[in-house]
Amino acid sequence: MAASPDPILILGGGLMGLAVAHQLARRGHSVLLLSRRRSEAAGFVAAGMLAPHAEGLSGPLLQLGQASLKRIPHWVAQIEADSGLSCGLRPCGIVVPFETPEQRDQFPTAPWGLSLDRLELEREVPGIGDAWRAGLLFSQDGQIDNRRQLMRALERACVQLGVQFQEGSEVQELLQDASGHLKAVRLVSAEGETLTMACQSAVLAGGAWSAQLLPELPVFPVKGQMLSLQAPKGALERVVFGPGTYLVPREDGLLVVGATSEPEAGFDEGLTPAGQRTLQEGIASLLPAANSWPPMERWWGFRPCTPDEGPLLGTSPVPGLWLATGHHRNGVLLAAITAELLCLQISPETGGGKETNNAEGTLLEQFHWSRFQGRA
Repeated sequence: MAASPDPILILGGGLMGLAVAHQLARRGHSVLLLSRRRSEAAGFVAAGMLAPHAEGLSGPLLQLGQASLKRIPHWVAQIEADSGLSCGLRPCGIVVPFETPEQRDQFPTAPWGLSLDRLELEREVPGIGDAWRAGLLFSQDGQIDNRRQLMRALERACVQLGVQFQEGSEVQELLQDASGHLKAVRLVSAEGETLTMACQSAVLAGGAWSAQLLPELPVFPVKGQMLSLQAPKGALERVVFGPGTYLVPREDGLLVVGATSEPEAGFDEGLTPAGQRTLQEGIASLLPAANSWPPMERWWGFRPCTPDEGPLLGTSPVPGLWLATGHHRNGVLLAAITAELLCLQISPETGGGKETNNAEGTLLEQFHWSRFQGRA
């Protein structure tokens, strides 16, 4: 069956919306992306770690992260071919430091890492703080420069493939027909005009704001503050993933430092002295010399979180509406698998002969929104 000429609406212009739009357009679909303000998307503020092992994930979320990590090189190659821009993928490995060897050995993903003693830790992270006596090196984990490169490349790739963008449009309501199927969305345009846009298929990729459109979804914001420093080039090669603070060295010497975790902040915008002090204390503990490196930028964002910190993927309470939201700390890592699985579910006939297999189908079921039904 040929791809439908009717546009599929993407509700949200962040990383998930762009990733799904890109894959749908690659499969020949007409796609219209509606975005209130793309600059507020978590994809622009995250550190870009590809870290299912360094994060210490477990269970289905680890499986999903590992599956996505395997797909990322091919996914990035597609984006770069379609856009002509680099995504900044860097398979640099990630070091997780610990105060004791016992803590290291009890880490959930320790079997996937290389154990380090203090001397080995110092070789991997020159200048690491004295408190850290052991570590794990996850050479399979890495990073991507989402803030400066990936998001821009994805936008360009979508444009090159004919995706239409409608910036400044705030979707306010989903409209359903008599059978409950999605039939339209009501939105306010950038000019302030209220419009009704007919559609039979849409993807909700609204990040931390998703529940404002579909209150059944248990998605809430967790604010995070970050900063960057200008390090001497080559001063740090590995990502350092400490408890509460991480250091992500870009190839040009920029060091991204994150991130606070502030669920109590709701959607309160702006930097706070307490949040910035937390980051400075983390730098001092992990890499004392970095306290003297020049600060470059400070920013904040809102992670879309769920009660179990896993995403909401697949079908939704509204037939015709699919979900790609709730990725919390792992949005950049999970973008590749999210886009692939959503597209195969929305349009298996355009997947080049590939349909969702049993393992992938089981993964999708693990992250269906209905897993929270019945919870207090």
